[in-house]
Amino acid sequence: MEGGAGTYSSRTAEEVFRDFRARRAGMIKALTTEVEKFYEQCDPEKENLCLYGLPNETWEVNLPAEEVPPELPEPALGINFARDGMDEKDWLALVAVHSDAWLLAVAFYFGARFGFDKEARRRLFNMINNLPTIYEVVTGTAKKQIKEKTPNNSSKSNKSSSKMSRQVETNTKSSKMPPKDDEASGEENEEEDEHGNTLCGACGNNYASDEFWICCDICERWFHGKCVRITPAKAEHIKQYKCPDCSTNKRTRA
Repeated sequence: MEGGAGTYSSRTAEEVFRDFRARRAGMIKALTTEVEKFYEQCDPEKENLCLYGLPNETWEVNLPAEEVPPELPEPALGINFARDGMDEKDWLALVAVHSDAWLLAVAFYFGARFGFDKEARRRLFNMINNLPTIYEVVTGTAKKQIKEKTPNNSSKSNKSSSKMSRQVETNTKSSKMPPKDDEASGEENEEEDEHGNTLCGACGNNYASDEFWICCDICERWFHGKCVRITPAKAEHIKQYKCPDCSTNKRTRA
């Protein structure tokens, strides 16, 4: 990052998150869509190499910075040495884990450098935590979670889950007001946490509290209403919702 102390003091949690998201996007490219290029650049015959995610959503494999201490925390050194000593999928997963750790280190380095208070750090962490990790993307865990997890509490019946899936989600205080009962409030908070980790079965993006979502009663995946062309008004008249895949019997079942 360029700039002096004056630039640092003007940064916000949202700006740091945008930097985090851009670097993350670049590293995901290296480990997925551009993996062949990444693999070739990690020559075990070279010196200690690092994978860097850049703020313009690109990546590079390079030697660590020479200055001590460096401007930013350094990624894991020597990722190239293990390239030919283990299965390629396992190697990519290992690099992904270290990449996740580096991204967090960079984000909270900026948080400390910019003097974030408790609230700013909380906002930054929550925004980061709503994204799947690089490891989850590379290993396919993020997609598996769609099948294994629904936004509703797992202890509730499928019938109740289907009914809840068709409720319109809004960001108004009245619709998000937790029950007065402490136990019920705890269940509500747990349910909201599970919502935040849910991905749309169509576009793969995260849950957002201001968007309408609907759950397929067959495969139990969740979808943005707009992605499957279902409005809150239509959902009220659907007794059993089937997603496009299940409706056409094209979805492969385990």
